[in-house]
Amino acid sequence: MTPESEEYFDVLIIGAGISGIGAAYRIHERNPDVTYAVLERRERLGGTWDLFRYPGVRSDSDIFTLSYPYEPWRRPEAVADGEHIWQYLADTARKYHIDEHIRLRTYVRSADWDSATDTWTVHTEQDGTDKTYRCRFVFFGTGYYDYDTPYTPEFPGVEAFTGEVAHPQHWPESLDYTGKRVVVIGSGATAISLVPSLSEKAASVTMLQRSPSYLFSMPRINPVANAIRKILPPKAAHSIIRWRNALYFWGMYMLARKAPNFMKRVIRRRAERSLPEGYDIDTHFKPRYNPWDQRMCLILDSDVYSKIAEGRVDVVTDEIDHIDEKGIVLRSGRRVDADVIVTATGLRLQALGGISISIDGEKIDPHDRFVYKEHLLEDVPNMAWCIGYTNASWTLRADMTAEQVAKLLAYMRSHGYTHAYPHLGGTEMAEQKTWNLEAGYVLRALDVLPKSGTRRPWKVRHNFVLDAIDHRFDRIEESMVFGRVPAREARPA
Repeated sequence: MTPESEEYFDVLIIGAGISGIGAAYRIHERNPDVTYAVLERRERLGGTWDLFRYPGVRSDSDIFTLSYPYEPWRRPEAVADGEHIWQYLADTARKYHIDEHIRLRTYVRSADWDSATDTWTVHTEQDGTDKTYRCRFVFFGTGYYDYDTPYTPEFPGVEAFTGEVAHPQHWPESLDYTGKRVVVIGSGATAISLVPSLSEKAASVTMLQRSPSYLFSMPRINPVANAIRKILPPKAAHSIIRWRNALYFWGMYMLARKAPNFMKRVIRRRAERSLPEGYDIDTHFKPRYNPWDQRMCLILDSDVYSKIAEGRVDVVTDEIDHIDEKGIVLRSGRRVDADVIVTATGLRLQALGGISISIDGEKIDPHDRFVYKEHLLEDVPNMAWCIGYTNASWTLRADMTAEQVAKLLAYMRSHGYTHAYPHLGGTEMAEQKTWNLEAGYVLRALDVLPKSGTRRPWKVRHNFVLDAIDHRFDRIEESMVFGRVPAREARPA
């Protein structure tokens, strides 16, 4: 394909989920003359909310902070099911004509930056045919995990099991668990949302965990939020509730970090009130770590505890020795028979959607680069990657990232710049983990994620309030290099 036949856009957005749709809105809002396309490998938009279709799939944060600040959430739930989140994204994309820019079934394979022209060449596979795009700027709204390969430990003997085995990330539509004995391996956010839903149809549900997780309950319907929405216009109400919830959960996180023993007592009291008298909380719901050393699991109206009290759910805390044809044999010698085993064992992280990135033909490894203001990579021109918070709603940071990129594009256009990148130079910078969690999926990916420094603007911090303040007073030129190629080489942006 010749360069003349390649499609050119000012901005290419990769991924049509929360991040990509939000980026399209913010970029167009501030730069209405900028041309853009959204490249999405799936059959539909939605990203995570199209991929995950297991029973009970829902957000693990409140929907008012997960939704966009400019598009009010209008349903009554404070925590939303996956299908309703998908519909919200589809409606938002249609309302703001973003859907007209989305190229579905477009699998991005690689992107190469050319310093001679200050453009990216993006290679894709579209409906089985190779297609190339060129652009000035690339925005990665690809999230942080591997869509194709979830994390599943090796379970000795699993091939002998005569029942069905399913991973939530690739839930089989044909799986019928009605009246069957289901074992869910895991105790993270996915397992916690799966278990109550499965118990509605299954004969029995056992949550098999190696160690407990912290469970934090909140109501599915928030009466205070709905009262505010009855009094005020939709956008005003949405803004107030969004900020109220963001500050509330930020405060809860800070309290958990500063006073972990107090937070442990609060969480335990909820368990004691909801579980049967004499239930062994110490074994099944007393983690070995402090709150927010790992992400806390959100439960709705104490539903997991309620299902246990009703006798519909059993929790077993033990390690798997092996699996045989009838079920799972534990290290203790106990066995748990099953007709269906669900391996809710976690995600596998990857940077930039697994897309190969190169600069002037030289491949770069994201792990070798420091992160700048949580969204740009050291010495990588005209490229942003959107990653959300580990301790708050994804969209709180995603929207700030989209606004910062939109501001950067406007600044570059107003000054005639054709490239921009953050540069650390010879400054000594100590490293720390990009994500401040001790969760297995993070520890398994320490060599995958970009590096965080220990000082701003190179430090990745998970503090919404401080980030919001920085965002308000952001200095766009800080540690940035701007430039332009000669007019005869540069394609108009």
